[in-house]
Amino acid sequence: MLLKMCSQMPEKSANLAWVMRPNPVVHSWFKILMMGVFLGILIVWGIDGLNMNTFQKDFAVLKLSSSEAIGLDSSFRKNLSVEKPNLDSRFEDVDLNFTHQMLAQTHEKNVEFEPKIVQNVSSFSPRVSADLTLNQSVMSPPLSPRILQWVSSGLEANFSSNLLVKWLAPLGEHCKDSKSVDIRLPSLDGVANIELSSGEIHEFVFQAVDETGEPRCLGGDYFETDLSGERWKSRPPIKDIGNGSYTFSLQVHPDFAGDYNLTIILLFRHYEGLKFSTAKFVFDKVLRVVPIKFLKSSSHLPRLRQCETTDYTRDVWSGRWTRHARNDNCSISKDGRYRCQKASFPCQQPWCDGPLGVLESNGWVYSSHCSFKLVSTQQAWSCLNNRWIFWWGDSNHCDTIRNILHFILDVRGIPIVPRIFDMNITNPRNASQMVRFTSIFNGHPNHTGNYQGLNSLINKEYRETLKGYFSGNIVPDTMIMNSGLHDGIFWSNIRRFIKGADYAASFWADVMKGVSRRGLTRPKIIYRTTVTTGGYARAMAFNPQKMETFNGVVLDKLRRYGMLDKIIDDFDMTYPWHYDNRCNDGVHYGRAPLRARWRDGQIGHQYFVDLMLGHVLINALCAHSV
Repeated sequence: MLLKMCSQMPEKSANLAWVMRPNPVVHSWFKILMMGVFLGILIVWGIDGLNMNTFQKDFAVLKLSSSEAIGLDSSFRKNLSVEKPNLDSRFEDVDLNFTHQMLAQTHEKNVEFEPKIVQNVSSFSPRVSADLTLNQSVMSPPLSPRILQWVSSGLEANFSSNLLVKWLAPLGEHCKDSKSVDIRLPSLDGVANIELSSGEIHEFVFQAVDETGEPRCLGGDYFETDLSGERWKSRPPIKDIGNGSYTFSLQVHPDFAGDYNLTIILLFRHYEGLKFSTAKFVFDKVLRVVPIKFLKSSSHLPRLRQCETTDYTRDVWSGRWTRHARNDNCSISKDGRYRCQKASFPCQQPWCDGPLGVLESNGWVYSSHCSFKLVSTQQAWSCLNNRWIFWWGDSNHCDTIRNILHFILDVRGIPIVPRIFDMNITNPRNASQMVRFTSIFNGHPNHTGNYQGLNSLINKEYRETLKGYFSGNIVPDTMIMNSGLHDGIFWSNIRRFIKGADYAASFWADVMKGVSRRGLTRPKIIYRTTVTTGGYARAMAFNPQKMETFNGVVLDKLRRYGMLDKIIDDFDMTYPWHYDNRCNDGVHYGRAPLRARWRDGQIGHQYFVDLMLGHVLINALCAHSV
C-alpha cells in the first residue's frame, strides 16, 4: 500500500536553467572555493612535514605522582592504577592513598637521553609529577654505564613563615586531632629479601596512622631515619608532605654495595618537639628496622670533587660517613685517644684527601656534595697565618677551637678554651706565623650563665661588647656563628624564636654595615648549624626536631638580611652518631679525650666527629688554598 502510494506521488522536475546561464555571483563564489582548496593543500603539505615523534614528546602524557594524588578527592584516587616498584632504569610513580597504596621510585639521569628526569628529592613538589615522560617509549637501547645524581635536600623557601602556617594549622577533624603511633610502608613491609640497586635514588612514601590504624591527615611528626652498613652511615633525607604522608630517599654508592639496615624512629608527634617542655611528649618508638641488600651495579655517580668556595652556599647537606680502614684490635691509650691507624694512613679518594689517620676515627670520614681535605699542620698554618677569626656560639665552639689547636695546629699549651677567649696564637714550629682566635659565648650575656641563647642580645652591655670587636681599623676577616643549644631551652614557642632570630640577624647586619661604611671589608660569615643532640638529650628541650627547625629559621633570617656567605651543616655531620652517647655527651661532640668512664658506661669516648668538623672549617676558611 505504501509502495503504491509512493509511486503515485508526482515527481518534482529539476530546473537546471540557473546553472547553464551566466551568473556573476556564482563565478565569484567559485573563485573563492578554488582558493580555499589551494590553501588546504598547502596546509596538508605542512602537516605532512611534521615529525610526529617530536610532536609526541612535546605533548607528553602527564602521569600523577603519589604526592599529587594525595591532594585529590578519594573517588579520583580510586581510579589511579598501582604499579609495582621498579628498580630498573626507569623510575616509576605509584599512587599513594590511605588504603595501603605506596610509592617506591628509582631516579636516574641518563647522560644523553632526553628529557631529563628530576633527581633532587628536595625539589619535588606535591603538585608536580616527577616524571613527565613515563609513558613514552624510547626506541634506542639504554646506555651503559648510566650516570646518576647524588641525593640532595634543601631548605624550603620562606621557611619561617611557612613553618608558622603549618604549626598553626587548624584541627577539628579526627584525622588531625589523633596522634601517630605507626606507619604504613607496604612497599617494604612484609617483603622478604629486599634488594635495591646501588647508585640509584630509591624514593619511598609512607603514611602515618593512629592507634586505630586510620591515616592521619596532618604533618608535623618527626621521624629519625638511619641507613647503616659496615662501611656506610647516612641519614636518608625525609620530607613532610603535610597531609600525614612522608617521603624518604635511599642511596648507596656502588663501591659500598652490601647489607644494610634501614631504621625509622618516631621521636615526636605533630610538632611536639618544638614545645617549651618536651620530655613529657617524646614518643621515641622504633617503627621499622628493615634489612636491605644494595646490589653492585655498573651505574656511576659523579665523582666527588674537593669542596670549593661555592660549595658552601648549600643550605642543607645530605652527606654520609664512609669507612676505609678498620682495626678491631685498637684500644684506648693512656691519654684517652684511639690511634687505630698511623697518622699518615692515606685517604681513599674521592672520599677525602690527605692523611685519614689524623682523624683517629678507625677509618671513618665524612663527605657530602663534595669532599674535604684533611689538612696537615703546615697547610693549616699557611692558610691561617695573619688572620683573625671571630667565633660567636655555644660551648661546642670552645671544644672545636681546642681540637683545632691541639690536633691540627699542633698547639698543645691550651688544654681548655674558656667561654670568653681572645688570643694571638703562634705556630710553635715557626714563630713568624700567627693567627688570632676570638670566641664569645652566646648562651648568656654573662659567660657564667646559661639558657638565654640569641636572647642574650637584649643586654645592651653584651651588644656593645660584640660591636667593640668590629669598630676598630682592623676587624676580623671571618666570623663563625651558630644559634646554640641554649635557644632550645629559652624560647617558649617557635613564634618567639622567629622574632629572636630576626632581631639577631638585623643586629649583625647593622654591625657589618658599620664596617662597610668605614671603608673596610666586612668579615665573611660562616654559619655552622647546631649539632644533633644525642642519646638521652634527644628527648630534652634541645632535641633534634627543635634544633633542626631552629637551624632553618636562623638560615632563613641570615639570608634575608644578606648575612650568609658560607654554611657548614654540622647537624648533618653529627646526625648518624646521635642515637647513643658513644660520640657525644648528649650536647657536645668534641670533649677532650680522656681515659675515664663515659656517660654510656664505657671507658673513654669517641671524639672524631668534632675533629672532622675542625677540618671542614679549615677547608671553608681556606677554600682558595687547601
